[in-house]
Amino acid sequence: MKRLCTTAIAVALSALCFGQASITIEECYSKARENYPLIRKLGLVEKTKEYNIDNLNKGYLPQLMFSSKATYQSDVTKIPIDLEAMGFKGVEIPHLSQDQYGISLDLNQTIWDGGAIKSSKETVKSSSEVEKSNIEVSLYAVNERINQIYFGILLADAQIEQNRLLKKILADNYSQVESYTKNGIANQSDLDAIKVDMIKAEQNEIDFVTARNTYITILAKLTGMEIDGDTRLVKPLPERPTQSDAFGRPEMSLFDAQVMKYRSDYNRINSGLYPRLSIFATGGYGKPGLDMFENKLAPYYIAGIKLNWNIGNFYSLKSQRKLIRNNIDMVENQRELFLFNTDIDKTQKELAIDKYMDQIKYDDEIIRLKTSIRKASEAKIANGTISGTDLMRDINSEHAAIQTKILHEIQLLLAIYDFKYVMNDF
Repeated sequence: MKRLCTTAIAVALSALCFGQASITIEECYSKARENYPLIRKLGLVEKTKEYNIDNLNKGYLPQLMFSSKATYQSDVTKIPIDLEAMGFKGVEIPHLSQDQYGISLDLNQTIWDGGAIKSSKETVKSSSEVEKSNIEVSLYAVNERINQIYFGILLADAQIEQNRLLKKILADNYSQVESYTKNGIANQSDLDAIKVDMIKAEQNEIDFVTARNTYITILAKLTGMEIDGDTRLVKPLPERPTQSDAFGRPEMSLFDAQVMKYRSDYNRINSGLYPRLSIFATGGYGKPGLDMFENKLAPYYIAGIKLNWNIGNFYSLKSQRKLIRNNIDMVENQRELFLFNTDIDKTQKELAIDKYMDQIKYDDEIIRLKTSIRKASEAKIANGTISGTDLMRDINSEHAAIQTKILHEIQLLLAIYDFKYVMNDF
């Protein structure tokens, strides 16, 4: 909370002092998540889950089926008794006609399905959680890209500012040496040596500005924010991050969801071991009806209770359970590997933070000494004791030391935020 307040105050002061829009890296994280196309898939996954569960719930409703038929068959069943031979003349045993018709409405109501619908709903929910966790992992990875781009812009800003200071120093020295040349203290070659580095400074500024504009364009696309060359990016404070663990990472939630998905498969398999109990009713109108000896259209109905039990599910039960256990073990192995690699990555980031902090301790002293040497050279060229080339060597040496400090500062910030990314400590 203290860090957030400090950042907010820094942003407010910057806006007052510079009168320009300012953004923080935390804002970039939030906007990039909102703007990333994949975020919309989270809502689609949730809707898909709701639709699937709604469809499964309908399995408890009575199932109705209407059917109708009209047939003509080449032959029909007859009773093979010769009544005339038995003395019954003029008597015929009725038989079905070859054309038959019928319409029927079948109703089936599940009483107990062995938990099939319930286990299917659990599978839908767990599968949805796996998919959403996968999306969260991808969304979280965007933060690492934000780190690279954001601190790339800050590095370019610092390089541009330092390069402009160098150009001023070069311009001031050029004016001085130009007057020395007129007075015969310096030569034209001294002026030319300074001029070469003035041109190089202009070239470097083009490189720095181009790099910044490229990063700005990418950041604007990632976040969806209106960011231009006048937008100021707030430089975070180089505070050592807190020690934490990786259990807040979205990958951990993904592993949990995958395990739950496989465990829900246990219930699905178990539901297949139980019998299914249902009641049914059929009402119809056809020729013939239920009385096969009445060769006429007649209504009819049938009602009853039905028990189905697929004993064959027991055959593969053992191997299916072993397969699920194996899948869970694979997920746990992935979790273990992730934690192992995260711990290594954490150690690397911590060592990088220590390295850059130690290097920065010496940067200021190196710059102070280089600045002292440069000023001494400026005095020497005024006396004609050194050449313009010697002066430029010392100016460039000071400039390189400052650029090194700038690079170390940005590398330290990037290492800190990379550590926060590894440990999910934003």
